[in-house]
Amino acid sequence: MRIGLYPGTFDPITLGHLDIIRRSTTLVDRLVIGVAINRDKGPLFSLEERVAMIEAETARLQEETSTEIVVHPFENLLIDCAHDVGAQMIVRGLRAVADFEYEFQMVGMNRALDSSVETVFLMAEAKHQAIASKLVKEIARLGGDISKFVTPAVKEELQAKLKK
Repeated sequence: MRIGLYPGTFDPITLGHLDIIRRSTTLVDRLVIGVAINRDKGPLFSLEERVAMIEAETARLQEETSTEIVVHPFENLLIDCAHDVGAQMIVRGLRAVADFEYEFQMVGMNRALDSSVETVFLMAEAKHQAIASKLVKEIARLGGDISKFVTPAVKEELQAKLKK
């Protein structure tokens, strides 16, 4: 069984994330979406809220494909998370050249820790390349329209969260 791990904070999950998830399902039999706890980033949504959003947003996709999609929170090293879930492949999305430099360093470190786990990069579709969760939250915070960046359900959750 080919198992891939797509890690991220997903605060919140965007159309860019969903694009990478959708395309990842063609590469693996099981896709584990690793939700990084990452307390240093101070996410807007709790871990439970992020997991619930991802599960809701990927439910239909799992039905449409033959790929099992599992959401797995983690707080350890990415390579250790890959071992925990049995992943042979780490899936990473790239938006721009700036992402590549950081990702290149991460691949080098992960390969030094375990060279048997491959990293696969998928470029986001052109219409999703500018989407970043941080920017989506800022646009929403300032009253802008985020409907081009997230699903209607995520938009609603983000707006409700910001009203609190």
